[in-house]
Amino acid sequence: MAQVLEFKLPDLGEGLTEAEIVRWLVAVGDVVAIDQPVVEVETAKAMVEVPCPYGGVVTARFGEEGTELPVGAPLLTVAVGAVDSLGSAAVAESSAVTEASAGASESSGNVLVGYGTGAPAARRRRIRPAASAPAVPVVTPAPAPAAEPERRVVRAVAVEDVAQSGPVPVISPLVRRLAREHGLDLRQLTGSGPDGLILRADVEHAMRAAETKAAPEPASAAAPASAAARGERIPLRGVRGAVADKLSRSRREIPDATCWVDADATELMAARASMNAAGGPKISLLALLARICTAALARHPELNSTVDMDAREIVRLAEVHLGFAAQTERGLVVPVVRDAHLRSAESLSAEVGRLTEAARQGTLTPADLTGGTFTLNNYGVFGVDGSTPIINHPEAAMLGVGRIVPKPWVHEGELAVRKVVQLSLTFDHRVCDGGTAGGFLRYVADCVEHPSVLLRSL
Repeated sequence: MAQVLEFKLPDLGEGLTEAEIVRWLVAVGDVVAIDQPVVEVETAKAMVEVPCPYGGVVTARFGEEGTELPVGAPLLTVAVGAVDSLGSAAVAESSAVTEASAGASESSGNVLVGYGTGAPAARRRRIRPAASAPAVPVVTPAPAPAAEPERRVVRAVAVEDVAQSGPVPVISPLVRRLAREHGLDLRQLTGSGPDGLILRADVEHAMRAAETKAAPEPASAAAPASAAARGERIPLRGVRGAVADKLSRSRREIPDATCWVDADATELMAARASMNAAGGPKISLLALLARICTAALARHPELNSTVDMDAREIVRLAEVHLGFAAQTERGLVVPVVRDAHLRSAESLSAEVGRLTEAARQGTLTPADLTGGTFTLNNYGVFGVDGSTPIINHPEAAMLGVGRIVPKPWVHEGELAVRKVVQLSLTFDHRVCDGGTAGGFLRYVADCVEHPSVLLRSL
């Protein structure tokens, strides 16, 4: 007799508490192997494939694509041992599937990508049982009672028993919670989804109907709806929601200030051209600016710090983990180059290139996006000269770089056309005063104007 095991959304680390289902990788009725990725989710920091620790037949999925689930909510149920119950004719196509589903006790216990038993993932296949074999029903198990304490739920019941429980046609636990919070009986609702599935829109429609019925008749014609009520509403979630939360916190907690200076970048651009003409891996402009940043932070360590207001202490950090802003289709992300202070310009260029490509592909991990101590923001790629960026909390400063464009400039006592860039430094005024911030920015500008200045710190 098969056992139905419930797999919940695991803790993906880095303080994440929810994730949005982007794409299901398996369907109800598919055979899955131990540690096979079953769903792709988007957290506030990255896209992650979640592997299932059980091998067997998928009997239910919880949540449609686009549904946001909290950590600990059910993801799917797997009938462990159901493959054997269907008879050898149904599984003779793949020995890997048979090995992955050999017994009810088989599971890796692992939930994060990159960890597991190393068993090869079974090819996705829907079971077509032999005529003499009992079919595995497609079911949606009812949720545990609200009073049940938080723990890993393992239901050791026959698949046939689940089919006889008569569950409400709801997949998403969020829909159940929404209905429960507003006192709605899901059995009284008619679902608009496939096969009568009750969707969130159905619950919200019932909520509005209940509110309309309970509201008193207005004495006069209702006032026109506000512009905000009429406009399109876009949920703040995923990357966009995480950015909103972080920037709001930064504005609330950090008393920031900004200083800026124009610099002649003609010599820096010439130096980069000479480096790349000499052969070997190409050096990006961002990598050169990153190398200048690490040299400037070595001279002004106050700006590579964070503030602990609970202890009322400034914490100066020994390592420089340099973040750089990258605009992607999913929004603004800030990948982090680890131990940037130990890297050469060539190493920085390679790592920045790797992280930038991962950002474009949407494959950055939470570890790639956390732990930064200082941020470099090249907003010049948007064709603008200057900006006053918001500090990436809990860091203490951010260097902004505008576009490099030909401008009139006094060079060696004569007016000339030079390649000019505007540099800006937004800093936490709690960690230093204007003298330190100005000294940092002036050193950066000197290195941009005269790259030989950087040789002193190499």
